Amino acid sequence: MRLSKITTRTGDDGTTGLADGSRVAKDSARITVIGAVDELNSQLGVLLAEPLPQAVRDELLRIQNDLFDFGGMLASPGAPFEAAKLGRLDTAIAHYNANLPPLKEFILPGGTRAAALCHVARSVARRGERDLFHLMQKETAPREGLQYLNRLSDLLFVLCRVLNREAGQAETLWQS
Repeated sequence: MRLSKITTRTGDDGTTGLADGSRVAKDSARITVIGAVDELNSQLGVLLAEPLPQAVRDELLRIQNDLFDFGGMLASPGAPFEAAKLGRLDTAIAHYNANLPPLKEFILPGGTRAAALCHVARSVARRGERDLFHLMQKETAPREGLQYLNRLSDLLFVLCRVLNREAGQAETLWQS
């Protein structure tokens, strides 16, 4: 479906339309999750405005498309989640984590600007995961979506480390 008209005024009453034509409150659990996924996608867009290794850029663009699909699926209650998307994240985590030194301490968010932006995206993914879990307590939503957001936050953490390492930036370790 393509949008030819952006301003419809149908949301002026505090509701928004789902893909099936139903209307829900803008503060409903489903819309909260859709908003978190949209915000995550936007955070990745900000990260993509930074100089990045081409392989990381390609990965993030694939993820942005996945997140757009996920938002559409959430707007269509009962729509299935494509399990292959989860498998791609698992593969990417293994690939990028393979050359990183093992962690012995917690890492504080930061480092290069790109890594710091990636940490922000990671934390938004975690919030989206919590919001989706909340939705799942009330309504039907695919469990694979929860797994996807969990793995995505893991991948983003790994990518933060990769981006810092590629730039020669030491990680800032938490000090108790």
